[in-house]
Amino acid sequence: MEVPPLSLSTSSPTPLTSAPPDFNSDPAWKLPGWFEPVVVACILFGACYFTRRRRYSVFGGVRKRISILDDDSVSSRNALLSGSDTELSSRESSDGEDDDSYYSDISTLKNPPKRRSCCGITFWTPNTSRFKDNWHSRVLHKFPFLLEMFYWVITYIIYRLTHIFAQLYFEKSIWDVAQANGLRILAFEQFSPFRFAFPVMEIQVQNWFLQNHPLFLTILNKFYALIHIPGSVYFMAWYYYAAPRHAIFAKVRRTVTLCNLLAFVVFTMYPCMPPRLLPKEYGFIDTVRRDSAESVWMAGKFVNHLAAMPSMHFGYSFMIGVTCLYHAGAFRWLGCGYENKSSKGLRIALGVFGAMYPLALLTTIVATANHYYMDVIVAIFVATFSLLCNRVFMVFVPLEDLLFWCLRVERPRHNTGVGFKR
Repeated sequence: MEVPPLSLSTSSPTPLTSAPPDFNSDPAWKLPGWFEPVVVACILFGACYFTRRRRYSVFGGVRKRISILDDDSVSSRNALLSGSDTELSSRESSDGEDDDSYYSDISTLKNPPKRRSCCGITFWTPNTSRFKDNWHSRVLHKFPFLLEMFYWVITYIIYRLTHIFAQLYFEKSIWDVAQANGLRILAFEQFSPFRFAFPVMEIQVQNWFLQNHPLFLTILNKFYALIHIPGSVYFMAWYYYAAPRHAIFAKVRRTVTLCNLLAFVVFTMYPCMPPRLLPKEYGFIDTVRRDSAESVWMAGKFVNHLAAMPSMHFGYSFMIGVTCLYHAGAFRWLGCGYENKSSKGLRIALGVFGAMYPLALLTTIVATANHYYMDVIVAIFVATFSLLCNRVFMVFVPLEDLLFWCLRVERPRHNTGVGFKR
């Protein structure tokens, strides 16, 4: 069913085929193209610094003072060379993602193989601990967050490739297919039996901001462009630093990764044109581009502009919000909450942020005509499914062991939460 163009604009006393003359005649708060990459780089390398092993030297192992008057100084030095350290042993032991067999294999062999289980099948993979003295192993041991950065780079490359795959799949008709899918979504929201769930249309939300609060809409444009990637990267970096255990952080990271991959499949198989790119007779305005607020990550020939369904802007905010609410203890009444022993002020702050951040992103993506309501609903479903099925990535653990073996590097042990607790 095609949406009649007039059904989207009759609620407004003035036509919305173009933005009002007084809306951002001059781009506001124009940022240079290097600003966002520099911000993201500062966040990532700052996280590497703050999550480093402070008592470990790339060139000399664990740093610890040994008294010159100690009669047993030789045995003390041997203990240090063997890696025995209170901080490393008590706080950096198995984290739930790395099974006990990862570091606690007991065998007569010097470097016994690791026992891995996948799909009911037991695998034995080579033990990379023999490479612990290699220079790149020592760098990773000093800065374990570098491994998280590697995961992010791989995910970002896959996203960049979705545009190419979708283009190959639909060939030259991809824009027509994406426009038709966008119009079907509008038709579903306005004319299906479920239209009661969408009492306020997207065009009405944008029109309200355009006519009454153009300055606030300018703020939302910047918010849309600058928060998604820098904000999400900052949260994952902070969470690696602050999470109680790496097992908890790993579950969130796997959930985000699986949500990304599922969204990338939808982007490729179901291209969807965002409201801002629909023909002008449907009334939507591309306020982000008119305001010169487009993110540098949203530019270039490899960016998929037809990836409205699902909304990963909201999907990320939803996962971040749920994580904050979990640590605030908001789900304890369901029997799956987290008993946070932090201060009451911190718990309240986490709860307020966890509730308000997704709502702020929802308002932003609708007011700027970047997503439909259905994009948000599908994003919630994808994120929930990813949370329930995130352990599917454990099937790649044997392959990861082989990759580290080929690179001749020991997989670093994580020190999540150590710096925050200190």
